[in-house]
Amino acid sequence: MQIFKQKKLILLILGIFSPLTLTTPKVNASSFGAEIFCTMRDGGNDHESSWEAAYTYIKKQKGGIFKVSPKQAASLITETVIRESEKFSFCIAYLDNLHPNRKLQQELKNKERRRKKLEKELEEANEEFTDETIERYSY
Repeated sequence: MQIFKQKKLILLILGIFSPLTLTTPKVNASSFGAEIFCTMRDGGNDHESSWEAAYTYIKKQKGGIFKVSPKQAASLITETVIRESEKFSFCIAYLDNLHPNRKLQQELKNKERRRKKLEKELEEANEEFTDETIERYSY
C-alpha cells in the first residue's frame, strides 16, 4: 500500500511539472522563429525564403509527438511580434504575408481542379480518334 501511494505521488508530481517543461521550448522556438523571419525580411529576403527558414526552425525546436502546422507556426510568429512589439516594430508590415487570403486560395484551387478535369476530358476525347479517322483523304 505504501508503494502504491509513492507511485501515485510521483505520477502526480510528474503530471504537474511536465507541462511546464514542455511549453518552454515552444515559447523559445516561436520567439527565435519570429526573430529569424523578421530579420530575414528586414534584410531584403523574400517572404518564401524567410518563412521557410522560420518554419523549419520552429518545427525542429518544437519536438514532441505532434508536428507544428504552418498555420500554428504563423500564429506563433504573429503572437511573438505583437507581444514584443518594441523589439519587432519593423516586422509588423510583414505579418500580412503570414496569413494569406484563404478565400482567394480556395478559388485558385477550384480553378486548378476544373482545369485538370477539362484536360482529362480532352485527353479521353482525343483517345477515341485513331489516325484513320483523322486522315482527310482516306477513302
